[in-house]
Amino acid sequence: QVYLVESGGDSVQAGGSLRLSCTASRYTHSMGWFRQSPAKRREVVAAIDHMDKTTYADFVKGRFTISRDATKNILYLQMDNLEPEDTAMYYCVTDNTPFRTIDNIMPDNWGQGTQVTVSS
Repeated sequence: QVYLVESGGDSVQAGGSLRLSCTASRYTHSMGWFRQSPAKRREVVAAIDHMDKTTYADFVKGRFTISRDATKNILYLQMDNLEPEDTAMYYCVTDNTPFRTIDNIMPDNWGQGTQVTVSS
């Protein structure tokens, strides 16, 4: 079991920026961010593997950056140029399998979520 605690969610205007953080109780090979809003199904946003290779959903490419501090077991999501469509609950996940991308990540632990609200 890996315990995850997210932070950094807030309400911002369109075009603004936020940085989400996720502190894990221990290291895992791969981590990622998912999001869910009432109007949409849960969707993967970004993933990072044990080699720090990153992959992104098309709808965030060029605007979001996933990174990690493996020494401190902290995952980040820098979100720039936010749009109202980015409004959602954002969840940090782990997958203790190497070489995971957004296409094959299979979460084995979830955080409680942090709310991001973007107004136009």
